[in-house]
Amino acid sequence: MSSRRILFLAPATSITRIFPQLKDAGFEVGLAENYKGALAFIAKSRPDVIFSRPSLSGYSVEELLSAAEADADFPSIVVFSDKGNASEAEKYLQMGAHDYWLEPLLVEKICAVVPEQGQKPKAVPPTSTLGGNKPVIPVAEKGPKIIGSNRAMQRVLALARQVAPSKATVLISGESGTGKEMFSRYLHAHSDRADNPFIAVNCAALPEHLLESELFGHEKGSFTGAISRKLGKFELANNGTILLDEISEMDLALQAKLLRVLQEGELDRVGGTETIKVNVRVLATTNRHLEDWVKEGQFRQDLYFRLNVIPLKLPALSERGDDVIELAKFFIEMYTKEYALPAAQVSSEAVSWLTTYEWPGNVRELQNLMERAVLLAGGNVIEPCHFLLDPDNWPLFEDEGTEECAATGTDEGSASGDCSNFSGSVIPIHEMERILILKGLEQTSGNRTQAADLLGISVRTLRNKLNEYRSQGMEIP
Repeated sequence: MSSRRILFLAPATSITRIFPQLKDAGFEVGLAENYKGALAFIAKSRPDVIFSRPSLSGYSVEELLSAAEADADFPSIVVFSDKGNASEAEKYLQMGAHDYWLEPLLVEKICAVVPEQGQKPKAVPPTSTLGGNKPVIPVAEKGPKIIGSNRAMQRVLALARQVAPSKATVLISGESGTGKEMFSRYLHAHSDRADNPFIAVNCAALPEHLLESELFGHEKGSFTGAISRKLGKFELANNGTILLDEISEMDLALQAKLLRVLQEGELDRVGGTETIKVNVRVLATTNRHLEDWVKEGQFRQDLYFRLNVIPLKLPALSERGDDVIELAKFFIEMYTKEYALPAAQVSSEAVSWLTTYEWPGNVRELQNLMERAVLLAGGNVIEPCHFLLDPDNWPLFEDEGTEECAATGTDEGSASGDCSNFSGSVIPIHEMERILILKGLEQTSGNRTQAADLLGISVRTLRNKLNEYRSQGMEIP
């Protein structure tokens, strides 16, 4: 059988290291460092696949893609880059590229895409591509499950898959509730550090002096209350991954110390004299536009560039179209199992409400709302009134029989609909209420204001309920 033939259009220094392995794998390998040389090789040897950098001196891959568009028998083109991004990938894929990869190139990956003699190029396995011919990216085999088939979300997930095995820092941006920490855990789970620690630190939750100690540790007696040595999160995450959540809230002075860790891989504990080497992959999240904060002098430009090696921007839920229903069904199934309730159906009116609501709280709001709906429906069909009930006017269900679920208002964003046919066997409303409130506190780490926002009630109502639970002997977080 004839050997497979490939052409690299790239600087020799970036690619020749894998030539011996490719030849051992049975490839005939060509190299061109300019467009003229590439055309000469194509005319003479006709490779099966061309691997091209986006640009070289006097050359752009768009020239090659244009030539391919004009020739149905032109070799397939895979664009590869050391500094790629999702928008560049989409651009070249739309122009006809077979795929778009980030370096380093792996021989196994090339073997997977280059066809045997006489066959068409294969689709690259989904765990190793940034784009590819397959528009739908399957659910991850490990790590958190990321739901959604919306194209914008697929592009972000594809880029996350591609960069996960690397040690590059990743800056994940997006509105609150879009899933930034979930993507961080996904990156860690798909990296070669997956069996090592993943540690998340909320930079907005601690004042500057405490955050410094939390990140870098401190020595005994370094400040009032430092009664013993404490290892910082960077040391605890050694050989693993650290997530700096809400990085924009970090004080400028502390940003300088963080920059040193990123650049040099070393730190000093507070009050310490010993320099400690660490090997940690850093992921950061923000719900702000850091470029604007840099211009305003509230965030260091050098740190921004160091963090923004790989930018991942998560779309708002309102931009994800049918993903709303897909996510709603996923959460409904999850909570019916958690609360041992019968499988719940969703009415057409509820579906319509879900697709027209603007979701200011994004996926987090949808998740909490589905938990509420599952509990209030109690195994019956989920109607719009199960979504946004006024907690001060919830009907009672302790008595046997059925009751009508009151519709709540007619304003935009309010839920209405027929919620009759409640059975007397459902969970009593006061118990549902208690479960929801405690769950809200758990998900916001005890933050009363955030929990009230998630539950759709006032802080005063929440405090009154918590005082009531304490008077009953309950422990409140």
